[in-house]
Amino acid sequence: METKQPGNSNMTDFDKLNDRIIAESPTGPMLVIKTNLDPKNVTENNPYYHNEKAKDPKEFKDYFEE
Repeated sequence: METKQPGNSNMTDFDKLNDRIIAESPTGPMLVIKTNLDPKNVTENNPYYHNEKAKDPKEFKDYFEE
């Protein structure tokens, strides 16, 4: 019985890629600092906000604001 190889057969082998750096995910806690250069509106330039109706906009803003 042959093993199934899912995916595109034309795609290069992931282990042989040498033109990029793939960083490991951090194992410890991360430090995030809020500065005076951050936007006042937490939805502006926020990758977690997708211009959609949030389920609970107040909860979203409370999470990202102090």
